[in-house]
Parts: sequence; C-alpha cells; structure tokens
Amino acid sequence: MWFEFFITKKIIHNKERSFSRLIIAIARVAVALSLSVMIISTSLVNGFRATISDKVYGFWGHINIAKQSLRNSFDDEPIYRVPEFVEQVGKIDGVTSVQVYARKAAIIKTKTDIEGIIMKGIGSDFDWQQLDKYIIEGDPIDLTQTDVSRGSLISKSTADRLGFVVGDSILLHIIDQKENGDYEQMYRKLRVNGIYNTGLEEFDKLFVLVDIRHIQRLNNWSQDQIGGYEVFIDDPEKIAAIEPIVDKNADPFWDVQTIQQIIPSVFDWLNLQKVNEWIILTLMVLVALINMVTSLLILILERTNMIGILKALGANNFSIRKIFLLNAANIILKGMLWGNIIGIGLCLLQLQFGLIKLPEASYYVKVAPVQINVIWVLLLNAGTFVISILFLLIPSLFVAKIRPIKAIRFN
Repeated sequence: MWFEFFITKKIIHNKERSFSRLIIAIARVAVALSLSVMIISTSLVNGFRATISDKVYGFWGHINIAKQSLRNSFDDEPIYRVPEFVEQVGKIDGVTSVQVYARKAAIIKTKTDIEGIIMKGIGSDFDWQQLDKYIIEGDPIDLTQTDVSRGSLISKSTADRLGFVVGDSILLHIIDQKENGDYEQMYRKLRVNGIYNTGLEEFDKLFVLVDIRHIQRLNNWSQDQIGGYEVFIDDPEKIAAIEPIVDKNADPFWDVQTIQQIIPSVFDWLNLQKVNEWIILTLMVLVALINMVTSLLILILERTNMIGILKALGANNFSIRKIFLLNAANIILKGMLWGNIIGIGLCLLQLQFGLIKLPEASYYVKVAPVQINVIWVLLLNAGTFVISILFLLIPSLFVAKIRPIKAIRFN
C-alpha cells in the first residue's frame, strides 16, 4: 500500500502545468458546490418543517380529542371533563401536557367593519410556553382568577384590519339558534390583553383567545363541560405511536385525531418540500459524479505513459487502479472540505443575521428558517464520498486495458 501512496503523493504535488490540473480544479469546485447546496437545501427544508410544524402544534397541540372533528363545525359539542383521563394521558411517555378548550363562532363589530371570528376558550391548564413566543404585544390572559377573565388575545392580522391596539375594548356578537327555531343574540365585551402573530394566516385571521368560562356560559354548559382536549408531545416523531394509546384511554364516543389528519394541507405542503429536497440532492450528486468521472478519465489518459512504465516494472492493475482512486479521493475530500465550509458558513450567517427574507403570507415565516442537523451533514458527507468512490471504480477499469508497450509509446 505504501507504493500506491508514494506514487499518489508524487502526482498530487506535481507542479507541472497540465490540462488535468484545470480539470482537477473544476472537479473540486463541482464537489464543493454540490455538497454546499445539499447542506443548505437540507438545512432550509428542515428549518421550514420544524418552524411551521411548531407553529401549528403550538396553536392546536399534537393530538386533538373532541366529540367531532375540528373540520366539521366552528361550534363544539360538549364533552365532560374527566380528571382520570387527563391523569392517564399525562402519564404516557412523551406526553408533556393535556389542556382543555372550547370554540364558538362570533362576530366582531366596529363602527366601520364587521368581522367573523371564532372564540377559542382556554382554561387555567393552558400551556403558555407554546404560545408565549408568538405574543408580540401585551400579555397573556390571566386565567387564575375566580371571576371570569375579560381579557382576550387577538391576532395581528385582526388587529390591523379592525384597528385594535392593546387595551382596547372589543364587542363580540354571538347568535344562537334556540330549540324552537328562533335566534337569540348575545354579547360579550372584552379587553384586548395582547396581540399574537403565528404567521399562519388561516388561523390568525379567525381565532380570538378568551377564557373558556365565557363559552361555557354562552352555551349554558356546566363547569365540567368542555369542547375538547389538546395533547402536547415532546417529539412530533412520536405522534403516530402515542395517538393509539390516547385513543384507547379515551371515551369510545370521542373523536381522537392527530393534527396532521385535521389540517392535512399544511403538512402535505411540508412533505412536498421534502420531495423537492430529494430532487435537489439527487441532481447535486449527479453533477459531482459526472465531474469526478470525467476528471478521472482525463487523469488516466494523461498518465498513460506512467501506467505503461509501472506495468513494465511489475505493478499490477489493482495497484495502479488504487493510485488513481487515491488521487480521486484526495480531490473529493478537498472539495468536501470547502463544501462544508461554504454550506455550513452560509447557514450560520442566515441563522445569525436572517439575510434571506420571505413574504410571510405565502411562506408562514418572515425569514428563511435554517436548522443545521449535524447527523444529516455527516450523512451527506459520507454518502457523497462513498457514492463518488463507488462510481469511480468504473473508469478505473480502463487501466486494465492499457498495454505497456503501446502505453510507453503513447504521446
């Protein structure tokens, strides 16, 4: 093996000007650019998936439990609060919290505008850590008081459209149909405690967070009646495993669904980004492979005389192939080094300074999110190197076809 390393070292450190040096430089650049693009695209896709998923989960939880699916109505049918059920679910490995909610359709009326919204009632068990990072003005609702809180949280899009600021009063109109078919109009005057902005416009433009006791009183429910439960999990990857356990503990008449089942459009869009990522990875690997195969063939042709001399001196085909593969490995590793520096460096710059801005209405985020996954970066490096070396075995087979006498005369 020392023989192959010695010859490879001499080739690498050869300072003579040649056409192959330009090709080698191009190959290194191709490997560097391909790997950097793969790292950047993977980090961006992971960032999009994690950031947008967290927004959806933070608003609705990972698993929803109700009398009927959230997609069926804006007004919830009541189910009873069962402390034993909450305790059982809370003990499941991976579950971080369980909280109650209830929804009711309403209308916000101002002097100039009318806006349809959905009141989402939350209780004292609400996990504010999930929503705190999206509150851009004001404070959360104080739900620890004995009296019903008059505070509310409205979205930035609602506040902008209707001209509300923190501290303003809002008047909610609720219209209910009685059993005899008549309609009853009710009112609730609330104060804007805070303004939130998740960037998910389809949620933000609809929901106003209020004390759940408002909805219980409007619906003539008892304090034990709620619209449903939201279950939060420490790792979204565990949802598929935990959902059947939650369903087993739930009342048979309750509808237990994951948030992916309730809002499939958002997650389908995120999955489509994953498909795009694989397309980019495949194209970049192909670019690197084509350049490396071309470079190795040119190296072999340029060193035909050397191959003939080595064969005449007794070197076998396997040893000579190893010389060229070691040379190719050197090109790949140097290209990968620069690819990691460029790819990770640009990702860190985006994390630090947010250089790439996005329209929030279209992408749900203002700044392109980046999530550098060390394991994925290592896998990309290992995969690029292994696949490149395996493909380079094919052009190295040409060494066996070179005859010493013809090779020595080759010019």
